[in-house]
Parts: sequence; structure tokens; C-alpha cells
Amino acid sequence: MKNEKHGEHNEMQMSSHEMNHQDHEHMAGMNHHEMDHGSMPGMDHMSHMGNLKQMFVVSLFMAIPIVILSPMMGVTLPFQFTFPGSEWVVLILATALFIYGGRPFLSGAKMELQAKSPAMMTLIALGISVSYIYSLYAFIMNQFVQSGPHIMDFFWELATLIVIMLLGHWIEMRAVSNAGDALKKMAELLPSKATVIMSDGKTHEVSLSDVKMNDRLLVRAGEKIPADGKIVEGQSRLNESMVTGEAKEVEKVVGDQVIGGSVNGSGTLSIQVTGTGESGYLAQVMQLVGSAKAEKSKVESLSDKVAKWLFYVALFAGILAFIVWFSITKELNTPLERMVTVLIIACPHALGLAIPLVTARSTSIGAKNGLLIRNRNALEAAKKVDIVLMDKTGTLTEGNFSVYQVSSLDARYSDKQILSYFAALEQNSNHPLAAGILKQAKVENVAIPLAKQTENLAGIGLQGEVDNQEMKIVTANYLLKKEIQYDQAQFNQLAELGNSISYLLIDNQVAGLVAQGDQIKAGAKEMIQALIRQQIEPIMLTGDNKASALVVAKQLGIQQVHGGLLPEDKEKIVKQYRDAGKVVMMVGDGVNDAPSLARANVGIAIGAGTDIAIDSADVILVKSDPSDILHFLSLAKNTTRKMIQNLWWGAGYNILAIPLAAGILAPIGIILSPALGAILMSLSTVIVALNALTLKID
Repeated sequence: MKNEKHGEHNEMQMSSHEMNHQDHEHMAGMNHHEMDHGSMPGMDHMSHMGNLKQMFVVSLFMAIPIVILSPMMGVTLPFQFTFPGSEWVVLILATALFIYGGRPFLSGAKMELQAKSPAMMTLIALGISVSYIYSLYAFIMNQFVQSGPHIMDFFWELATLIVIMLLGHWIEMRAVSNAGDALKKMAELLPSKATVIMSDGKTHEVSLSDVKMNDRLLVRAGEKIPADGKIVEGQSRLNESMVTGEAKEVEKVVGDQVIGGSVNGSGTLSIQVTGTGESGYLAQVMQLVGSAKAEKSKVESLSDKVAKWLFYVALFAGILAFIVWFSITKELNTPLERMVTVLIIACPHALGLAIPLVTARSTSIGAKNGLLIRNRNALEAAKKVDIVLMDKTGTLTEGNFSVYQVSSLDARYSDKQILSYFAALEQNSNHPLAAGILKQAKVENVAIPLAKQTENLAGIGLQGEVDNQEMKIVTANYLLKKEIQYDQAQFNQLAELGNSISYLLIDNQVAGLVAQGDQIKAGAKEMIQALIRQQIEPIMLTGDNKASALVVAKQLGIQQVHGGLLPEDKEKIVKQYRDAGKVVMMVGDGVNDAPSLARANVGIAIGAGTDIAIDSADVILVKSDPSDILHFLSLAKNTTRKMIQNLWWGAGYNILAIPLAAGILAPIGIILSPALGAILMSLSTVIVALNALTLKID
């Protein structure tokens, strides 16, 4: 009933600092190591590299002597020198560097090739492998076989290529924080212990992992529900907001289902377990998050697409160059050198830094503006966003009830007196409505009288004695059941504004009311209108009832609303839009938003929300300001533009260098010399770095 919905006490979604972070070895029946998203297929290869900083530093120390002792593409630089046996020093260091520093690229290339999708790792692996193998061939020929012209080696290129690529990945991984373990934090919603009621009526505390189907559990007031179940004895009000997103406490009686992870109110319950471990509701939400993150991780980035084409082009051009030069010269060294030069030039240093430098600059600018960017693919996807799906409570609204109206309905009492009586009864209550009333009493500097013999009325409110009068705080539903007269038109008017209404009874007569509402965040309306102007459709997804959601949506100008949603419902809606070809951004802050944040093309978590939502998202709004969504879209647009520019500078070099290195202009006497190739390579790297520094947010 409408009266009941608007009259009940509410429990708002808990923020991250309210979560009870207990130490869990495991969730019942569930192996977190197996569910760790870091091991999911398609995750970034570099996540398996261990300590990137250490690898870069060690590789740099090995590379410095190589750079000093070996020529750059056959050209001796002013700072270089040699001594008898220096070639052996270079060979030993280069071999160690190739095995140690090149390992992550080689293993990454193996994974890409197994997936039949060569990309950046394969391109880098091709460059360093060809450099090392050919240089080893050149060393053997120069030292033991050939007495003629010196065969040019590429140890210098091998060393600089490995070090620069490690630096690029280190920059990127420092800029973009590692994905958090949202799945583990979901498990932490459950208590580590459960109280089992034995057949003889005695209770026994056991580990959550030992709870079995059909066990009978005792859940005391204030405790978390250990597992999904059905109430067999008792009644209470449950806070399910951390799981379902429903802002109000839900009354539960015998026969009702309860969800593991929700918080019991003031009553004591006996529940029969209907779901544990992998069969539990929370476990199913975890599976949704895990599968969504695994799917998203398979998205191919812009740089990987460029690298894939470059790999095929280089391979084709290198083999073609070898065949043509061999058919002309009828000897092996020149064709081999041309092919190797093509394959090495195909992996310029600039391409390895093109994206990491922009990402580092972008995340730095974002952090200064309250945006933490965890997944750079989100920056690329944001440019194409068609739809922004938004949670209501905590995202568009403050998530805290505040007093909208205090009214005396009895001429004997003033509005301030009514507020003081409400505050007296609510002084020791932990209801969110109580906090709003006490805050308002403080703002209005109201003297709060002493309440005696206060008592919770399950499913109704509170009662006690104030100024020698019996008083109760009740819901409109209570007034209806008891056939106590009140102004229903006034109730409807306040309820339609999204308020929750509590009535004060003095000696069983209605004396006053307090209406409280969850206030819309400043800037939310302007943000919605700006999205519409950009032809991006805003849609509300919420666990709250649709009537309350429509009130907020109307004030903000949102046309489409989906209310009363569970986590799987939200995730399903995101998937439906994506399957329809839409690029979807999801904005939320609760556990119930985690699967949809992971499933969306771009997941944005409100910084004041739960750790689980934050760990499932690609971007975090640190200031919890919805208008920062617009700043992110602007930053994403500018970042993507810079990425494309840098890729053109990095890969554009190849468009010119690869054909020249292959000898396409040899008939007219023009062949790209190694020295000129090195100069062009360095120039493109400098341009890429300077271009990244010009990135800014509008």
C-alpha cells in the first residue's frame, strides 16, 4: 500500500566506512583464489609481471653497458667505445637482458597468439626476438666464420627497446591503479560465524563454511544474516540496502525470505537455510561481477588494434623484402639484414610510449579534478557513450534523510514542541530518520525533554513517556489499522514529493508529523540536462520503489525509470542495452550496482559509495559529485584525441620507414640508412612525449 510504503522507517545505503570488514578465510563453499579476477582470461598480460619497477631498474643497469659498448644501427656514437673482448661483454649482457627483461613480452605474445589475436605484446616480442637472434647470428659470423665485411648487429636496439617498453608499461601501471578485489570484499559482507540452533534447542557457534542447507540459525538484533534463508520464528526489520539498494528497512515475518549479508534490526529471528556458498544470493552476485569483468577485459584497446595491423604489415613487408633482395643479390647477408631492419623498425620506441604517456598525463589531470581512472579502455569507450544508467540513492540523491517539514496538527502544541517530542523519543534510536530529526532539532536549537520508558514497536515505530504524557511515533499504516483519523490529502501531497512521513500520537491522538526526504544532490539536474544536450540519454536504475524514483526523476528531467531492481536485474538491463548495440555508462555506489558497473562499457563509482562498487568500476568520482561525470566525458574525449594523434606519430613513422627499410626506392638509389632510421625513431618518440604533455581538461 502507498501509505505503508511512505510511512515506514527507512534505512539508507551504508557508506564504505560503515561496512564491517571482518577477516575471512573464505566464503562458505567458495574458493576466492579460483575467483580472483587477476587470473581471468583476457586480463592484461602485464599483470603477471611481478615487480615491474624492479624489472625496469635491473634491465636498465644491464642495458647501459650495451648502449655504451655497441653501435646504434651500425653507427658509432660519440660516447661509445670498445676494448678487446667488449663484444663478449655485450653478448652476455644482451642474452641476460633478453631472457630477464624480455620475458613478460614473450609470455604476453604467447598468450596473444594462443588467442589468435596478435597485438602490442606480439609486436614487441617480434622486435626483440629478431634483434637478439640476428645479432647472435652476426656475432658468430663476425667472430668465427666471416673474414669479410662486418655484419651489423642490433644489440643496441634490443637493449633500448626492452628498457623503453618496460618503462612505458611501468608508467601506465603506476598511473592506472590495479583492479581491486571486489569479489573478496563481497564475501566480507557475510559474517565469519553463524549460530546454529541444535535439535535440542541449544545453540552452537560454527564457522560460516560449516553451515549446511536446512540448518536452523539464530540471528540476534543487529547481527548480519549469515546465509540465505526463510524465517521460521520471529519478526524484525532488515536493512538490505547493501545488497539490494532498497533505501528503506524491510519488515520481515515468519515465512519471508532473507538474504545473506543483510543486517537484522531490533528483532530476534530463527531462519532455515535455503542457500549457502555458491547457491547463495550474494555468491550469485559475485559470479555476475566476475563474468562481467572477464568479458570486459577482452575488449581490444586502440593501441592493440594498431599493433595488430602493424604486426601483419611488418611480417609481410619483411618476408617480401627478403625474397626480393635474395632474388636480386643471390646471397644471404643483405636480404637478411633488410628483413631484420624492417622487423625492428616496425616496433618503434614511440609506439610503446604513445599510450602510456597519455594515460599517465590523463590520470594525473583526472586525479587533480576528483577523477580516479582505473581502466584506460574506459577513456576510449566514453567517447562513444549513448546511454548513462544511474542509480538513485547516493548517486543522484544525498543518501541521507533530512527534515522537509515539521507540522503541528493540534492547536495546543507549536511546531517546535512537536519537533522536541519527536527528538525526545528518537534520542536513543539508530534509525536514519532519527538522525534527521535530531539534526533538525539541533539546527533549530530546540530543547529536548527527557523521555522515559522508551520502547521499540516492531514494524510500527517508538513509544515512551514525555512530560507525563504517553507518546508514540507511528506510520500512516498504523493510523489506518487503528482507524485513527488523520489528513490523508496532506499525507499524499508530502508522499508524492518523495518524503517519508512519521506521525506523533499524544494520548492516542494525532498531534503532529515530520516529513523527511532524501535530498537531490546539488548539480545533479544540471548534469542531466547537459547529458541530454550532448544527445546522451540518462536512465535511472534503482532498488527503491518506482513511485519514489519517479518523484526524483521528474525533478531531474529523467524520462526513463526502472525501479525495484535487484543486482541481477540491473546487470541484465545493462546487457540488454549493450546487446542492442548501445555504448553504456553505468554510475552507482552500492553492492547492488557492482555487477552492472562491471558489465557496462564504462563503470563509474561514486567515491562515497561501497568499496565493492568502487572495485568493480573503471572510474571513481572522488568528490561524489555527479557533475564530475561531465568532466570525465570531457577528459575522455580529449584523451582519446591525444591517443589517436600519438598513435599516428608512432605508427605513422612506420608508414614511411618500413617501405624505405625494405628498399622500395632502391632502384633509384634511395635506401633508408640505419642512422636515418634511428634519427626518425628518436624524433617520433620526442614528438609523442611533447604531444602527451599538451593534454588538458575543458
